[in-house]
Amino acid sequence: MKSKKTGFFYRTKDRLQVLFTGAVSVVAIATFIMCFFVWPSSVIAQVEATAAARVDARQIVVGDQVRLFLEVKNYPASGRLEWAAIPDTFNSLEIVERGKIDTQNSGGHVIYKQRLILTGFDSGLFKVPSFIFPVITTTGTTYTVQTDSFLLAVQTVAVDTTKAFRPIKGIMFVDWSWLDYLWYIIGAIVLIALIVVGVIYYLRRPKPAPVVPEGPKESLQEHTLRLLAELDAKGLWQKKQVKEYYVELTDVVRNYIEARFHTPALELTTDELLYKVQMHRELQPYHSLLTTILTTADLAKFAKAQPLPHEHTDAMDKARQLVLNSKPVITVPPTEQTI
Repeated sequence: MKSKKTGFFYRTKDRLQVLFTGAVSVVAIATFIMCFFVWPSSVIAQVEATAAARVDARQIVVGDQVRLFLEVKNYPASGRLEWAAIPDTFNSLEIVERGKIDTQNSGGHVIYKQRLILTGFDSGLFKVPSFIFPVITTTGTTYTVQTDSFLLAVQTVAVDTTKAFRPIKGIMFVDWSWLDYLWYIIGAIVLIALIVVGVIYYLRRPKPAPVVPEGPKESLQEHTLRLLAELDAKGLWQKKQVKEYYVELTDVVRNYIEARFHTPALELTTDELLYKVQMHRELQPYHSLLTTILTTADLAKFAKAQPLPHEHTDAMDKARQLVLNSKPVITVPPTEQTI
């Protein structure tokens, strides 16, 4: 039978093992959680650029060309990429053409592509070196990515050594005929014909009429006064054509009223027109002038009255007075005085 001391020892030992096992489990779980949440983010934050190169042929003939394609993937959020310094010649190979560097955005990274055309003039097995691309990270540190290197075989043209060398041939003259140049001759004839037709047309084309500059445009008042002067110069009432004189006079006056005051006057009778004049704020001051002109004209046209000579001249003078007194006043705003 075990003593109490021995039983207590074993129970204490079991408890310590349980506590140790629990502590180890807690540490393991915590480590797993940290690895699950922290490690991926650190990996994502430290994504590095990648570089690759390939050629479309691994074997060419001397003087032939091969295309070398460079492709670099960079993550701008992690660092800035600097393009590799590629010399014009390396390992007996020459770059005959450099394509532009194309960029392609794809999600969080940028793909850079460039095409180089290589050639070689010496036979042999030459190495296309790896090209180094520096990347400056956001923290200021720099790391590099590089492409793989590979071999390019440049071979000479196969020569059959069992046959004798052939001598260099002299200059060979090719027989020719004018029929070989027939289309050139036809083209030249057509071109000459077109040139001749163009010159003839240019020389015989109708000359454009000279452009006559327009004189200064008449104002409404100037136009009306000119019509009154032309009517006065006709001397109609002196030739016993009184009715015709007043018909033209009233037409000039009514047209002026319509154009100047935007009031219908041609289709109205004398009484209707005088009533509108009396009600019109701008025409009201000229009511007496128009009354004299229109009343005298109606007597001559419809009552076949014979106004006296001074009445003819008075009607003309009042018509001119109407035009001159109703000329619109143009106000110019005062210029601002500069201090």
